[in-house]
Amino acid sequence: MKPNSATIRKRYDRIAPYFEGMEAVMEGLFFKSWRKKLWAKVEGHHVLEVGVGTGKNFDYYPKDARITAVDFSEQMLKYAAQKRDRKNINVDLELMDIQSLCFADNSFDTVICSFVFCSVPSAVKGLKEVYRVCKPGGQVLLLEHVVSSNPVLAAIMSLINPVVVRLVGANINRNTVKNVKACAFTSVHVDKRSSHIIKLIEARK
Repeated sequence: MKPNSATIRKRYDRIAPYFEGMEAVMEGLFFKSWRKKLWAKVEGHHVLEVGVGTGKNFDYYPKDARITAVDFSEQMLKYAAQKRDRKNINVDLELMDIQSLCFADNSFDTVICSFVFCSVPSAVKGLKEVYRVCKPGGQVLLLEHVVSSNPVLAAIMSLINPVVVRLVGANINRNTVKNVKACAFTSVHVDKRSSHIIKLIEARK
């Protein structure tokens, strides 16, 4: 049986106090530079970050944007709020599931996610929601780790995926580019700097 949102949420609530430490090495070596590339592509004034976690993207927020950030883990949001207050970041934080966003259609110029769709039980449902709340002509920006294009590595990732999901709630064998292309976006572009595991995806509504 695939884990549902409640199960995944409990896992992220559990690891929230240790989350930044768990990813510190990868963050410093790889993720930090990718986050800079991701946020450099933001357009428009009204921005939604889905899956804010503990606030790892706060340092890259555009200064003149109105930003709303959501997460489905109450404990993750608690640490994000502490960081927001400590760094004096201008962001509205809300508890919300990407699969059921409580925003009107066509609300945001840019919807942005980093390393989120690995943890969404129904990736297609989540993509439909970010599409719905994005304004016509607006963009959805995704930074995701995906299943490798190397067949041997892909097989290993799929083999150990159940263990990773059980421990931290994240899937390491998702084909997110394929899922985005199957959605109703007018265009989907994968940044040419992307690797075979980390993809920076730009989708236009």
